[in-house]
Amino acid sequence: MNTTLQTRMELLVDYLKPQKIDVAIINAPKNVYYYSGFYSDPHERFMALVLDVRNGCNYLFVPALDFEEAEKSAIVEKIIPISDEENPYQVLKQTIGNKVNVIGLETKNITIYQQEQLQHFFAEYHYQNIGQFIADQRMRKSQEEITKVQKAIDVIENVLAEGLKKVRVGISEIELTAELEYLMRKFGADGPSFSTIVLSGEKSSLPHGRPDNRKIQQGDLLLIDMGVIMNGYCSDITRTFVVGKETEEQRNIYQIVQESVQAGIQAVKAGATAASVDIAARNVIVANGYGKYFNNRVGHGLGMEVHEEPSIHGKNEIQLEPGFLFTIEPGIYIPGFGGVRIEENVYVNSRGEAEVLTNFPTELIRIG
Repeated sequence: MNTTLQTRMELLVDYLKPQKIDVAIINAPKNVYYYSGFYSDPHERFMALVLDVRNGCNYLFVPALDFEEAEKSAIVEKIIPISDEENPYQVLKQTIGNKVNVIGLETKNITIYQQEQLQHFFAEYHYQNIGQFIADQRMRKSQEEITKVQKAIDVIENVLAEGLKKVRVGISEIELTAELEYLMRKFGADGPSFSTIVLSGEKSSLPHGRPDNRKIQQGDLLLIDMGVIMNGYCSDITRTFVVGKETEEQRNIYQIVQESVQAGIQAVKAGATAASVDIAARNVIVANGYGKYFNNRVGHGLGMEVHEEPSIHGKNEIQLEPGFLFTIEPGIYIPGFGGVRIEENVYVNSRGEAEVLTNFPTELIRIG
């Protein structure tokens, strides 16, 4: 028995009991994995970890095609396969009975259709949101989780170092993206943790732009934002380069962003608020006259998902705690000119101090 997973589930049950929740249905695939050890993307099919608080029984409902894999990896003993011909909510009712008063749901992950099905088979039920408790639990990373994230960071930094050797004037953004994603697999990743972003020239002003057939040119800013997933955990790193020799304005903007990142990192400590980190980084950009060119939050939580809590924005008053892991990624994005973003992965360690897990240099690197 995996004691880490068992402890996580016990903490959840300890939360559910005083809330008078009869049954909890956890259907976000990453959360199913977090508690059970089994991961699958069920697509449109029903998959859920169901905790029956009334009798202490736990069930893992999976598509029939995932049954063998679930038996191998899940800590849940009662695994219920559901064939494509069956109504999964009817199977759920047959398993736990219909005398259920309060169901705990991840309301962010429940569709109207799913709610209608639950209402049909459990006509008298009321729901309570358990999603926030789960998100709070996941925010507090164990050392084992940090080790997994660090491995994913090490791999993506190796990909970046090797991938830069492929950059040349005339290669297209989409070609470079393909080279980088090939290297991810070559270096042992399960795959990218999100769609790789490679933007050059004026397109680098698009924070979440998409690579296309634009060819990289002399004098371009080159923004690369990418990550990998390994052993269920993600990395996310951004660096901006210049092809050839930078202009004075490019160098100035880069130095401001570099200073902004450091200010954000210096604000990180246990007891500080997420808002204070955003404000510290943002103030550097505002003070230098570029505030209107930075209009998004400074960072986001990182772990089993590439975007999770906490959100590092200027109004989030949550206090940072040991175990929190998030990005600090300020940027300056000037339409028609280009943009610069530098992204670090920062962990609040057991001493309550900021520990930067990313190691790739943040100095401006010239390519070619």
